[in-house]
Amino acid sequence: MTSTDSAATDNAQKAPAKDPWDLPDVSGLVVGVLGGTGPQGKGLAYRLARAGQKVIIGSRAAERARAAAEELGHGVEGADNAETARRSDIVIVAVPWDGHGKTLESLREELAGKLVVDCVNPLGFDKKGAYALKPEEGSAAEQAAALLPDSRVTAAFHHLSAVLLQDPEIDEIDTDVMVLGEVRADVEIVQALAGRIPGMRGIFAGRLRNAHQVESLVANLISVNRRYKAHAGLRVTDV
Repeated sequence: MTSTDSAATDNAQKAPAKDPWDLPDVSGLVVGVLGGTGPQGKGLAYRLARAGQKVIIGSRAAERARAAAEELGHGVEGADNAETARRSDIVIVAVPWDGHGKTLESLREELAGKLVVDCVNPLGFDKKGAYALKPEEGSAAEQAAALLPDSRVTAAFHHLSAVLLQDPEIDEIDTDVMVLGEVRADVEIVQALAGRIPGMRGIFAGRLRNAHQVESLVANLISVNRRYKAHAGLRVTDV
């Protein structure tokens, strides 16, 4: 057999390329939201629970989490952060940036083996408006990966309006969710989770080293929202 024939045989034996929109069924997974009593966390919890996902929201104070869960309805439960992490398959990190590192460091054991989705945007504010901060590790997501060596860290849900997420009169949220991570299977789980919310798509947007510019873009969206009195999101074209 010639080298050309061998190459042709190898090509013929290769499996067809996987459809990037062939995503897993995540409907049975339990989602925990750390920082679930804040605007972003509460909004995500509401949307996912409304779509049929089992959701637990976490807070430093369990009573506060339970009160917020009761307000949200749709079967949402509330617990302290540690219990939320232990009971969840996927854990969304939606805590304020100034408490990000300390919170994750304290939950390293509970988050071991979990799929962690960081949606924190390191931002500063002054009289000129919002501006991006750059953590020593490069991004909030990379800080999470450094602090949680036994977790599977991804990044997503950065560009969503908390106002739209929490509005019960809105049935669909017209936006894409940029998802970053090191392992394709983990990224696809998060993409599928985003797709559970009507109007949303999860789009692969690179590895965690590219998270800084995704997190930073929120500063631009805040400027857009202020100028146009809007709740801007993102759409990726031609995919």
